[in-house]
Amino acid sequence: MSSSSALFSPIRVGNMNLQHRIILAPLTRVRAHADHVPSPQAPVYYSQRGSTPGTFLVSEATFISQKAGGYDNVPGIYTNAQVEGWKKITEAVHEKGSFIFLQLWALGRAADTAVLAKENNSPHVSASSILRPGQTDVPRALTTDEIKEYVATYAAAAKNAIRAGFDGVEIHGANGYLIDQFIQDVTNERTDEYGGSIENRARFALEITDAVVEAVGAERTGFRISPWGVFNGMGMADPKPQFSYVVEQLRKHKLAYIHVVEPMADEVSAERNSDFIRDIWQGVEGSTFISTNGHTRNSAIETVDKKGGLVGFGRLFIPNVSYLFLDFVVVTDASPLPSLIFHSAY
Repeated sequence: MSSSSALFSPIRVGNMNLQHRIILAPLTRVRAHADHVPSPQAPVYYSQRGSTPGTFLVSEATFISQKAGGYDNVPGIYTNAQVEGWKKITEAVHEKGSFIFLQLWALGRAADTAVLAKENNSPHVSASSILRPGQTDVPRALTTDEIKEYVATYAAAAKNAIRAGFDGVEIHGANGYLIDQFIQDVTNERTDEYGGSIENRARFALEITDAVVEAVGAERTGFRISPWGVFNGMGMADPKPQFSYVVEQLRKHKLAYIHVVEPMADEVSAERNSDFIRDIWQGVEGSTFISTNGHTRNSAIETVDKKGGLVGFGRLFIPNVSYLFLDFVVVTDASPLPSLIFHSAY
């Protein structure tokens, strides 16, 4: 294998002309200030990972509002101070000739109730009153009025992201957080228009997407899902019908991309894979498919060469960045991977 792989070839995604198919996947870093303003080290961290021109970065998950939070030291995008903090980051990334989307996040039942209590006594909520494994506090179900408020808050956060200089936003609909809690039947037992059927469970996610697309444009919007994920107590018996419907509806928007958290390599089988989503998404003009979760150099090359799209790396972006964009290109199957050097500065 060599750098002749399509993994190292240009591609247009939304309004961005990328120079290769490797992206920085979202990584929660827990380094923001107490007021959820990004730290002074963050511009250096992100610009280093965008140091190869034409690289696409997706930011760490970022709270759309104080109510949507529930973790300490995670950045937000709902105050002017937070917007100004992110401006320094987007400017640093753009100076390297690279691109960055902001990931929009609401925790739902995954929130730490102690953090919610100290931050304006925000409510502990979800799609339904179902306890998350490992927690002792049962969330309450959001009212329909609160759901509409969340939809509007996502749109406002997306506008703030563009004001902060981001090239677009990624809606975090994966990993058992609030949007995923509405999508999956293991966390959604509602009997109103937001539950009880495939279409109704998808409604919250689709209304958010409608609002965000109206606010910033489809070419500036991506969506992340994890059909096979079990994190945070998730895992439908058969996710294919539910997620097929969600993706079919998202497809109509011609978003910049669909971002799928794949099963780990040792969990993939003929029945358990994300090819059904690729099949639905195929042919969306100006859009692409991003695959993440445990990729190696070889699996990334094989995925892009055989199936197309982009591949996201998370932990491999934490070491010194020369590893990923220099050694990564020239290492052959017969060569040992270079030592990973982990830095603690950010």
